[in-house]
Amino acid sequence: MRVLLVHKFHKYTGGADVFYLEVGRVLKDHGHDVAYFSTIDSDTLDNAYKDYFVKAPDFKTGGILGQVKAFLKIPYNFEAKKAIGRLLDDFNPDIVHAFGVITQLSPSVFDAVSSRNIPLVVSLNDYKHICPNYKLFHHGHLCEDCKGGTFYKAITNKCSHNSLKFSIASSLESYIHNFLDIYKKNIDLFLFASDFMAHKTEDFWGYNTFNWGKLKNPFKISTRAIEQNKDDYGLYFGRLIEEKGVDLILKALVDNKDIPFKIIGNGPELEPLKNLAIQLNLSNVEFLGAKWGDELEDILYKAKFTVVPSVWHENFPYVILQSFAAEVPVLGSNLGGIPELVSNERGLLFDVNRINSLSSAIRELYDNNLLRKKMGENAREFVLYNFNDTSFYKEILLNYESVLK
Repeated sequence: MRVLLVHKFHKYTGGADVFYLEVGRVLKDHGHDVAYFSTIDSDTLDNAYKDYFVKAPDFKTGGILGQVKAFLKIPYNFEAKKAIGRLLDDFNPDIVHAFGVITQLSPSVFDAVSSRNIPLVVSLNDYKHICPNYKLFHHGHLCEDCKGGTFYKAITNKCSHNSLKFSIASSLESYIHNFLDIYKKNIDLFLFASDFMAHKTEDFWGYNTFNWGKLKNPFKISTRAIEQNKDDYGLYFGRLIEEKGVDLILKALVDNKDIPFKIIGNGPELEPLKNLAIQLNLSNVEFLGAKWGDELEDILYKAKFTVVPSVWHENFPYVILQSFAAEVPVLGSNLGGIPELVSNERGLLFDVNRINSLSSAIRELYDNNLLRKKMGENAREFVLYNFNDTSFYKEILLNYESVLK
C-alpha cells in the first residue's frame, strides 16, 4: 500500500508531530511505501519528498502587506494545494492520511486529494474543526459559544491568543471552511484518539452526519529499566500554559506542604506560577525548566506519581502514556479524553472544580505505597498491551481498509 502522510510540520515540536512521524515509522516498518507532505524551514527533518514541501505563512516579517498575504493563506492556501497536487500525481498513493493542516497548510489540501478520487482519512487531535481557537476553552473557562456556527463569538470573546487580530482571522477561517463544507465533503473517515472528541464533534455537527473511527496515538515505549525504588516526590511535566491547570497543583499542595513536588516545563505561565508558589509559601516545590530525552526520564522514572491537571478537554495527553511506561501512576483531571486513559487501576481522577479533590488524591497516592505500586504496574501493562507497534498497525490497517473497500 502506498500512503501519503500530510501534516503542517515535519519535525518534532509537540505531540501531534510525534503522532504523524510515528505513523510513518510503523507503516514503513510493515513494508508500506510512505511519502510525506508538509511545510519546510531550517529545522525540517530530511526526507526524500522535501522538494514538494511549501513554506508556512510568515506572520512576523514583510510589513503590513506581507502579513496580510500571510493571513489570506490561513483559510485556503492555493500554494499548498498546488504543491500537494504535484506530489499526488507523482507518488500516486492508494490512500492519504492527514493530521494537523490548519494555518500552515490549510484544508485546501483536502480539495486536492478528493479531486483525484483518492481516499482521505484525517486524524483530529484538537477541536479546530468545531472551535475557532481549537481548544473549547478561553480566559480560564470551558466554552462552546460557537456551537451552531456562531463563529463571530470568537471575536467578541477575543479567544484566539487573546488577540483581536488573530480572533478575527480565526473566525473568518471557520466561516469560510463552514461555507465550503471543506471537512465533511472531502473526508472519507475521521479518526479520533478519544471517544470524547468524537462525541463532542457529533454534538456540534449532528449524530450520524460523518464517518468516524478510533485510532489511539502511537507510542514508542522506552527501553529504560523500571526504577524499583522511587524517590520522594510527585511530578508535573509539560508546557506551562493556562489550560494545563498547573496552578491547581500549587493550590492543592497548600494542604500537603510535606510532599516534595517537581515541575518540569517552560512557557508563558512559568513566572506567574513561580510567583504563586511564593505567595502560597510553598518551599516544597521545585521548578526545573524544560527537560527532554534521558534527562526527563531520569526524573520521571523515579517519581512516585505524576499529575495531569488540564482544565480544558485535552484529547490524548502523551504525558500520561510516558508516565504509565515508567510504571508511574497518574492523577488526572476529569475532563476530555483523560478519564479514558486514567482509571482506578492506573491512577486517580479528580474534579477540577474542587481543589480538595486534588489535595486528597495527592495525599492518598503519596501515603499508600502498596496502592501506588500496584497502580504503576497496571499502568505499564496497559501501555505494553495497547500501544505496541503490532496493536497500532492492526488498528490503523482496519481503518484504512474500511475506506479502501
